[in-house]
Order: sequence, then structure tokens, then C-alpha cells
Amino acid sequence: MRALVYHGPGQKAWEEVADPEILDDGDVIVRVDATTICGTDLHILKGDVPAVHEGRILGHEAVGTVWEAGNGVRRFCPGDRVLVSCISACGSCQYCREARYGQCLEGGGWVLGHKVDGTQAEFVRVLYADHSTFRIPDGVSDEQALMLADILPTGYEVGVLAGAVRPGDVVAVVGTGPVGLAAIAGARLYSPSHIVAIGLSDARLEAVRMMNADMSEINRCWRSDIGLTKDKISRRSRERNLPFSQPSTFLITSARAWPRR
Repeated sequence: MRALVYHGPGQKAWEEVADPEILDDGDVIVRVDATTICGTDLHILKGDVPAVHEGRILGHEAVGTVWEAGNGVRRFCPGDRVLVSCISACGSCQYCREARYGQCLEGGGWVLGHKVDGTQAEFVRVLYADHSTFRIPDGVSDEQALMLADILPTGYEVGVLAGAVRPGDVVAVVGTGPVGLAAIAGARLYSPSHIVAIGLSDARLEAVRMMNADMSEINRCWRSDIGLTKDKISRRSRERNLPFSQPSTFLITSARAWPRR
């Protein structure tokens, strides 16, 4: 098969590699029908993730079709259309039982494209398939399902859930990259009274407008200010009588959330 292979910082190649094989009864082989790139992949390519060795196939997000299933797989069979999660989970260790799958003690967590070969290939081996892949309903396109492999859950869990967004809240999303946009989409599920997006890129802010979130007048005056903090945003918001200067405001970024005090 062909795959995107990491060959050290700044070095990658689309090349012929061996097809993946079933190594454990809980594995499946998935034919990759759609994949995407994550900011984490860019960090790997810059050399920021030394645990990723040369020769590793990159990628940890995919939609595909089960090609082969190990004898221990119970939920899937060849031909099933599935979402491959960015996180693999054994389903039985302490952390998996607590739904903290990223800390799986049995070789799961973020492993695809990191410690085992990943999804930017024609085929991928998915370990712990019964807990790491999900059947895609009819009528959901590959492109729609693919967003659920990593980006939408990140914006929703790290932003919306960690920020404890509730109906009527005023939500400020700092950073309008893909995860920030996912946080906006997730926050809208909780009926906030106001969502304000703060970002640096005109193209990304245009995407915000298409999502019907509010554009903040402070975008322009803060474009050169990298050291944004919750207190600084609140202070400047009060100075301009902006809606997210209220004490109940949540500040959500694409990487973390400041919860209610």
C-alpha cells in the first residue's frame, strides 16, 4: 500500500510500504476512505514529538471500511463502515472504566501515528477495535463523520464541557482555528445568550460569521497582543462595555478553558 511516512524533522514521503496485519485478536484492518491532518501532525513534522520515530506512518483520524477483523472482535465485521477514533482504548483498565481513555494503561491512548502506524495510508491497523472504532449511520458522509475523529470532540470536551457552558451564558472563544470553530459549534448546543469569537485570521473570522457567532470589535485592536489572559480580556471588555465583561462569562480557547469561579 501507499502511506505518508515520517523520516525525521521536515522530512516526509508518500511511498510504498507493507500492508498492515492483524497482530492481536482485538485488531481490525480498516481500508481508509477519508483522512485528514491535525496540528499534532505538524508538530511531529517539526520534530517536536521525539517519541515519533523515523519510518512511522502519520495520522490518527480516519473514516473507512473494515477490511479484516481479528477473532476477538465482537462489534464489527468486514464491510462495516466505521469512524476510527484518534484515541484507542482497551475498555477494561482503570482509566478506561472511568472514561479517561487517553490515559489507557494497556497500550491505548493516542497511539495511532505516534507509537504505531497511523491513518494517512490506504489501510490502517486499529487496536482494541471494539472500543476504538464506531459504526457510521447511513446518510452520514465520510467528510461529516471525519470531524468526529478528533477535532469536534476536542472543541467540545476541552472547551465546552471543561468550561461548564450553561444556558444563558456569554461565551468568548479565543482562537478561531478549526478547534475554536468546533468549540463554537459545541457551545451553541447549550443555548448561550451570546458567543463572541476573538481571532487573528480574516479567513477564519469569515468562517465564524457563517456560523452566526458574533464578531468582536476587539479583534482589530488585539491582533498584535499575544499575551491574552482572562483578566486582560475582561478588563478591556469592561472598558468598551462589551457583553463578555460580565462576571458570568466563560473564556474558551482552542486548547483550554477557564471555568466559572
